Amino acid sequence: MTRHFRMLGLAVLLIAPLPALAAGGEEPSTTAKDPVIEQALAANAAKDYVRSAAILKDAVTRNPNNADYHNLYAYALRKGPNPEWSLVFKHYEEALRIDPDHRKAHEYLGEAYLMTGDLAKAKEQLAALDRLCTFGCDEYSDLKKSVAAFEQIKRR
Repeated sequence: MTRHFRMLGLAVLLIAPLPALAAGGEEPSTTAKDPVIEQALAANAAKDYVRSAAILKDAVTRNPNNADYHNLYAYALRKGPNPEWSLVFKHYEEALRIDPDHRKAHEYLGEAYLMTGDLAKAKEQLAALDRLCTFGCDEYSDLKKSVAAFEQIKRR
């Protein structure tokens, strides 16, 4: 019986790190205490996407190699009034150029494609998330629900 518990404990220790490794070793840097990201997220929570975009436009100018800034900037532009789609796609693509495994950028880019009616491109992002999220992740689940809802609406 003791041997059984030791083997079970060893299996748990060996398997536990796998989701972290599948996600690229650590969560996106948006979980760190970055004042720019905190301000942008607060503006987004208040649905003040114009303010969020202004904060992030400045941040992207000062730090053009930050994938999180590009991703959130594109998000704020997309959610704001009258999105300029070429700019939205440019910044999502830049986030993914910097960090090809950026799960939120894949999810949000997929949502942007759905907003512009491009189901095929949205499904490409879903497939990318499927590869990145070996054991599943919120980004994959959320985009999958959005794709399914879009397909349901198109069937009507």
